[in-house]
Parts: sequence; C-alpha cells; structure tokens
Amino acid sequence: MKLSRFTAFSSSLLLGAVLALTGAGAAQAAESAALDYVALGDSYSSGVGAGSYDSASGNCKRSTKAYPVLWKNANAPSSFAFTACSGARTGDVTAGQLGPLSTATDLVSLTVGGNDAGFADVMTTCVTQSESACISRINQAKAYVDTTLPGKLDSVYSAIRSKAPNARVVVLGYPRFYKLDGNCVAGLSENERRAINDASDYLNAATAKRAADHGYTFASVVSAFTGHEICSGASWLHSVNWLNIGESYHPTAAGQSGGYLPPFNAADGA
Repeated sequence: MKLSRFTAFSSSLLLGAVLALTGAGAAQAAESAALDYVALGDSYSSGVGAGSYDSASGNCKRSTKAYPVLWKNANAPSSFAFTACSGARTGDVTAGQLGPLSTATDLVSLTVGGNDAGFADVMTTCVTQSESACISRINQAKAYVDTTLPGKLDSVYSAIRSKAPNARVVVLGYPRFYKLDGNCVAGLSENERRAINDASDYLNAATAKRAADHGYTFASVVSAFTGHEICSGASWLHSVNWLNIGESYHPTAAGQSGGYLPPFNAADGA
C-alpha cells in the first residue's frame, strides 16, 4: 500500500510537471503566433542589394531575402506588414509607412537616418572626387547628424510610439563599409575608407542615443559584419557598381541573413 501510494504520488508529480511544461510551451507558442510585426525603414530594411524583389513593391524594392521577411518566415507571426522602402528618409517613414501600426502591434523594426544624413551623396562624392572633397562632405554629414538628425529621429520615434504604444521597437544601425588593411583596390584611399567607417560609427552612435531616450532597443550590426566588409575578400556588401548603382554599398543576401538577422534576433530575444 505504501509503495502504491508513493507510486501514485510520484506519478501525479510527474504528470503535473509535464502539464506545466507543455502549458508553458503552448503559452510561448501562442505568444509567438500572436505577434503582430511591422517592418519600417529605408533600403537596408527593404533589402536593396539582396535581390529577389517583390514586383508589387515597385521602386521600394522589398526583397524576399530582407531580414524582416527572414524573421517572419522563421517565427510565423499572426500578422506581418512590410512597408520599408528604398530611399526613405525620416519624413517618408512618418508620412507613408506607419499605416499598419496600431495598439495591437507587438514588434516594430526599422533602419532610418542614413538618407537624411546624405549617405548617397557622401559616397558619390568620395568615389568621383578628390580625397579632400570626400573628407569635407563627410564632415558636412557629421555636422547634420549633430544638429538636425536627432530632431528628425525624435519625430519618427514619437510617431511610432503614438500609433503603437505597446510595441517592442528595435532600431538597427548600419555596418562599417570597409576593411582597413591598406591592401584594398576600391578606388578610395585608406584615409577615405577610414573616414567613411568613422562616419558610419558617428551615425550609429547618434541613432542609438535617440533610440535609448525613447525606450527603444538599438541593435548594432557592426560586429556581425566584421570580417565581411568591402575589401575583406568575403564581403557581405556591394562595392560601387556602375551598372547597378542603386545596389552599391548595400548588403547582399548574405549580409541580410548573416549581418542583420542575427542582431535583430538577439535584440528581439529570439
């Protein structure tokens, strides 16, 4: 009798533990399935450079290989809205991308600020003009990051919070573009490549500060891209391509899956 009671008691404990574990697992699965995810931002979020563009997205060039779609495919949220668009500035995000946000939105991702700071013009200047012109244009962009960009980022972040007050917001940064080793044939001097990398760090630092001030998570992609910069021999970034200038200095499909998705997963807790 004592043995059978002990056996019954042990069995009930085991069953309770199993039910608790399966209940927790079911709850976690339900939570994952119930996520409403909205992906905002510029070309680094839309997936320019990764190929496999959705024809319905037109000039926004939303790629099926962009990190938001890769995250969606792996996590199967209950809803997914992908409004990131090539060339988007902060004002474009607030004016045209926030429609899917609501009180039900659980997760938001975005990259924004590079176009406001004149990234494309910086790279054009550095590739086509002198080293002194390149450095001067970079310093002009950094001055913009100091004086004007913070207010524009505040406007975007506040608008997101207003429309999606319950959402977890992950702001992703930009990679360093060049491996610095003095042995790169990329049409730019070592000083220019270093200045471009420093400018990216400068933009990331400003963006991280504004994100933190709004209670958002900043996810740096610099470490993920280390060893995969232009001139590394294993680049996840397109160098200048005169036949497809729009993809220049954007992540490849490997850059989206290896450079952007892991930091997003880590920031989201996945």
